[in-house]
Amino acid sequence: MKPIMDLHTHTTASGHAYSTLKENAESAEKRGLKILGISDHGPEMPGGPHAFYFSNLKVLPREMYGVKILRGAEANIIDFDGNIDLEQRELDCLDYVIASLHPPCIECGDIEQNTDAIIKAMDNPKVKIIGHPDDSRFPLDYERLVEGAKEKGIFLEINNSSLRPNSFRAGAWENDKVMLEICKEKEAMVILGSDAHIANDIGEFSSCFKLLEEVKFPEHLIINCRSEEEILKVFLGE
Repeated sequence: MKPIMDLHTHTTASGHAYSTLKENAESAEKRGLKILGISDHGPEMPGGPHAFYFSNLKVLPREMYGVKILRGAEANIIDFDGNIDLEQRELDCLDYVIASLHPPCIECGDIEQNTDAIIKAMDNPKVKIIGHPDDSRFPLDYERLVEGAKEKGIFLEINNSSLRPNSFRAGAWENDKVMLEICKEKEAMVILGSDAHIANDIGEFSSCFKLLEEVKFPEHLIINCRSEEEILKVFLGE
């Protein structure tokens, strides 16, 4: 298995990350990645960038160190109606959005509220990925989640940071196992994300690999392992 893309990465703009875009791109090149996405936290996250930051992502080059650069954001789902913390003027400047539930930005609801929030967020045309749907603080109906993602063409993330032993997202390993088994059954696509907050973690998927091997997950359902041309067509329409 050779993933060629990492779309869940953070720079110093996120407020609690420690590397620059340049450092992340250099690390991506060393890891052999072909595509790197920048997905800093939305403005509702404490310490996150102002909305203007996302409007100005147009200044980013489309390639650095031989790696294609995609312009994204990890937006916060801010209510159970699936609204996110970026307006249309910011979304128009992005290639993709990861929509995530974070405790500082929304209360932890019950299984129905949390699942409704994510499925409604999927209706936003810029939302292509659901970030770390593995956190036991936000219990989810994985059957409904996978069905919704499959229907709407959304990628559910397997988050390497969540799966590490020192992760603060309790129960991620077991939650992901449940989700992946349903994805296998329904032929729903997933995406691997490092959730890197420092350049060293760009393209780091070792915990993901262990889980995928454990559940014998098929490689053809992992978007990171598709060809560069196919990936760019999905996210850029090229």
